[in-house]
Amino acid sequence: MSAIRVVIVEDDPKIADLHRRFTERVEGYQVVGVALGLADAVDMVEALGPDLVLLDLYFPEGNGMDLLRGIRARGLETDVILITAAREVGPLKEALRHGVCDYIIKPVMAGRFHECLDKYRRRRMLLARVDEVEQSDVDRLLREQSAAGAPGCGGAALPKGIDALTLDKVQAVFKAEDAAQGLSAEDVGARIGASRSTARRYLEYLVSVGGVFPDVVYGSVGRPERKYFRT
Repeated sequence: MSAIRVVIVEDDPKIADLHRRFTERVEGYQVVGVALGLADAVDMVEALGPDLVLLDLYFPEGNGMDLLRGIRARGLETDVILITAAREVGPLKEALRHGVCDYIIKPVMAGRFHECLDKYRRRRMLLARVDEVEQSDVDRLLREQSAAGAPGCGGAALPKGIDALTLDKVQAVFKAEDAAQGLSAEDVGARIGASRSTARRYLEYLVSVGGVFPDVVYGSVGRPERKYFRT
């Protein structure tokens, strides 16, 4: 999957540079433009066709919501994440009505910022893997978008039987270089010191929130094996 191309729209140069550096630290992202005003932002969105815009709300010359409305009105395939100091509920409601992917309140914490971009990348990867969707795909996307217990999404409650510390261990296993070849529940259990059935429970939870995806691997001998791959 090619890098996610990002335009940052922020009138404060120091904050814009901070958001650029935050973005470039996340795997799979490329900042292709930084606009310090709304007019430049409109030009960049039209000329560069970014996948994602990180958008401030208040500018000396206007409101970032106008850019969001324009993107939607023109039917552009550009997603938007709002990053703003606004704490009133009105802008949040309007942003949600116009389909923003996330809404981050300043001052931005690096951890929250990175979790947001990781969640967005997982969603894009899931959509890129399918031509037609089943109900399970839709349900997974909606769970991911609402962060209902998704790993690394702001501390939402995990379902019964899923412990946060153990979940972190399972996720860490997939950062190993050999994990790219896929890991079975038995493999994961051995690496975290848990039973196969425990590992399988955590793996299936990660499948449900888009953290990993399963596939059946056929070896030269023996039965097909269910393996899990990082999204």
